[in-house]
Amino acid sequence: MHQLTRLAPLAALLLVACSASEPDAGGPPGGMPPMTVETAKVELQSLSAGFEAVGSLRADESVVVRPEVAGRVAKIHFAEGSHVNAGQALFELDDSQASAAVNEAAANLHNSQRVVDRARDLVAQKLISQSDADKAIAQLGVDQARVASARAALAKMTLSAPFAGQIGLRSVSVGEFVNVGQDLVTLVQLDPIEADFSVPETLLSQLSKGQKLTLEVDAFPGKTFGGQVLAIDPVVDANSRSIRLRAQVPNPDSKLMPGQFARLQLAATGDSGEALLVPEQALMQDGDGRYVYTVVAGKAKKTTVKTGRRVPGQVEVVEGLKAGDVVITAGQAKPMMHEGAAVATTPAGKGG
Repeated sequence: MHQLTRLAPLAALLLVACSASEPDAGGPPGGMPPMTVETAKVELQSLSAGFEAVGSLRADESVVVRPEVAGRVAKIHFAEGSHVNAGQALFELDDSQASAAVNEAAANLHNSQRVVDRARDLVAQKLISQSDADKAIAQLGVDQARVASARAALAKMTLSAPFAGQIGLRSVSVGEFVNVGQDLVTLVQLDPIEADFSVPETLLSQLSKGQKLTLEVDAFPGKTFGGQVLAIDPVVDANSRSIRLRAQVPNPDSKLMPGQFARLQLAATGDSGEALLVPEQALMQDGDGRYVYTVVAGKAKKTTVKTGRRVPGQVEVVEGLKAGDVVITAGQAKPMMHEGAAVATTPAGKGG
């Protein structure tokens, strides 16, 4: 009994030590402090300002000039990078043989015409039969066709601009022999220029032909270009659930060029009502889906969402969230972030 009395204080001390070594059931593993994250509250906001999209610029008209016949380049009628008019001659190939063929065909045609004229006189005098005159008339038709064919071949020795536009860098020089279909130079029409882009199918009711928009490119920071929707694809892409559109933008100074990345802001077609909006930096990608981390009782919760329209800096959430939810806008991409992680929140823009 006396020995048990001496062991009691020791047992109590061990119990206190074990209790101190166990982590707090409500805290992060290993006794780590909560992760500091920035958050924002999900709110209903007006969408009357329109929505954003991204796309790329393309030429209204574009063609690579290629010869239909082989030949040697005799003349080049343009300066690289210059503006050319519709119908303006760009290249001339050596046409000596083609010109000779035209002259030969024209001489045969002239002779056939004289034979026909004489045959008609002889038929009138009943000196030859009508069948002999018909043969001469048929030969006249053949020679007329040969003249037309020779002239068409001669015309192909001159390559002209099919439309007015900006000429590119030529890949051949005078005296060089070119083959059928060989690339010679690119011609593009830059005014107006077009922009191709896509928007989610949920925006279909907000789209219309002629809808006004503004466009920005990285080459001209702070400068906006005005335009309008030119066409809307009648088919929704089954994979991305998006709709392709084409916009037309005036480009009189040729500042915009095909291939540039563009950010577009489309004006609303009317009262777009209210929607749940979250900062775009809150969205995370998971395969083809999107998700956010919300904060519930001091812990992170992974929440799958379905998005809709875009406005500057924000995205509409049509499924997965409700007004008043708190989403993490900074810190959710850290490797240690996971479902159930303890977090300490601070308003967006005030995090350390």
